[in-house]
Amino acid sequence: MYVHCRYIQTRTNDAIVRSKLIKIGNSLGVRLPKAFLEEVGLIDDIEITIQKGLIEIRPAKKHPREGWAEAFKAALEKDPHAFDVLDEYVPTEWDKTEWIWE
Repeated sequence: MYVHCRYIQTRTNDAIVRSKLIKIGNSLGVRLPKAFLEEVGLIDDIEITIQKGLIEIRPAKKHPREGWAEAFKAALEKDPHAFDVLDEYVPTEWDKTEWIWE
């Protein structure tokens, strides 16, 4: 099965592609032009979200917890008691001898 893509250049130089969904096993997929993938850095793993009826595809974060420190800091700046519901951390002997942080 071949998919024909038609490119449309807009006034803001954003390219628009019109394409059709293709059957991939029991799913449907869409072929994206190589130039689009290279421009936004989609190489391997991706994250897909749905917001307000739109599908958004972006490169996956290299580290799963990327951005967490900044998010916690921002939450504490907004509300210093945001995490008061958490129990105080008391390390165990295993934590002291076996736990390895990378």
